[in-house]
Amino acid sequence: MSVIRARHYATGAPVAITVRDGRIDEVLQLDASESEELPIVAPGLVDLQINGYAGLDFNQLPLQAETVSQIIRKLWREGVTSSYPTVITNTPEAIASALGSIASACAADPATEQGIAGIHLEGPFISPDDGARGAHRLDAVRPPDWDLFCRWQEAAGGRIKIVTLSPEWPDSATFIKRCVDSGVIVSIGHTAADASQIGEAVAAGARMSTHLGNGAHLMLPRHPNYLWEQLAQDDLWSCVIADGFHLPDQVLKVVLKVKGEQALLVSDAVAISGLEPGVYKTHIGGDVVLTTEGKLHLAADPRLLAGSAQMLLWGIAHLCRQGIAEFPAAWEMASIRPARLMRLPAAEGLSVGAPADFVLLDRVRDDGCIPLRQTYKAGRLVYDDSCKI
Repeated sequence: MSVIRARHYATGAPVAITVRDGRIDEVLQLDASESEELPIVAPGLVDLQINGYAGLDFNQLPLQAETVSQIIRKLWREGVTSSYPTVITNTPEAIASALGSIASACAADPATEQGIAGIHLEGPFISPDDGARGAHRLDAVRPPDWDLFCRWQEAAGGRIKIVTLSPEWPDSATFIKRCVDSGVIVSIGHTAADASQIGEAVAAGARMSTHLGNGAHLMLPRHPNYLWEQLAQDDLWSCVIADGFHLPDQVLKVVLKVKGEQALLVSDAVAISGLEPGVYKTHIGGDVVLTTEGKLHLAADPRLLAGSAQMLLWGIAHLCRQGIAEFPAAWEMASIRPARLMRLPAAEGLSVGAPADFVLLDRVRDDGCIPLRQTYKAGRLVYDDSCKI
């Protein structure tokens, strides 16, 4: 048993959180006079879409199980207690290999198993159109194939929990319904679908939009178009990348206003996230540059992004710094809300009976930066900034 004394992230009130057997056993209010010296306690972050971190990549083959476990442990220093490693468009054999490696890592290491809430399969059932396809390789894009998906799910040990697809393909609704019936969240992304196809996808059970506003054509009709249509669908939750580069602040503001509690943050971070600014060579985009401002772009053209290099803490800070969201709401966009969509126990946040997945923060700085002090997973201290465990 342990007791954590801190200020509640949403109320600011000082509390004592008792942890027993990996869960929150009790939450007591403390005298307000103690609050100034205490850190902030907040639910652990849940990243629905992450490709890699600190130079390690879930899509760099052959993927070693040890690499998977290293990424999950390194994510603790970013406050991420649950994540969905993202496997992107590739050949059927390559996708199966990556999924199998993630499954092997979970089977071999309890900490990795705890940290991976599921796998996000982003593609290959996406649009072949330039722009909408993003950086996904054209030769590997294919229409939805249920038998193939089942083989991948077997390789993953049943861990695929999110699949991003474009409902522009014939018979997409049938495929979506089969995924939903098997317990998989279907997300619309990298799409050129029209309004009726999106409507059919939602009626079949699609419930999420993958990095809405990105992975899109450079030019769209004013209306209708697939961005407006996804925003207008009441049953779709919208994921956004709030790194300050992928979407203008005006777009972020509109998504948050329209979607409310259904607005979510993802990092969609690539392996270069967590590294120092500089020039890097990647297996997908070739030579890329990470600037001191945090932007990742192609070396050949600074106007073209090469993925996201920032984590959820950065996105939360950006929303707060720009006045787009208050801190409690911004934090919940990256913690409680994604957990709620995915029906994770962590959706209970800091309440009694919830998993003891939380972080301790210093006071948010005037520049919006969020200094992370400690990360707890299932009640165990897994990261401490003071000693870098």
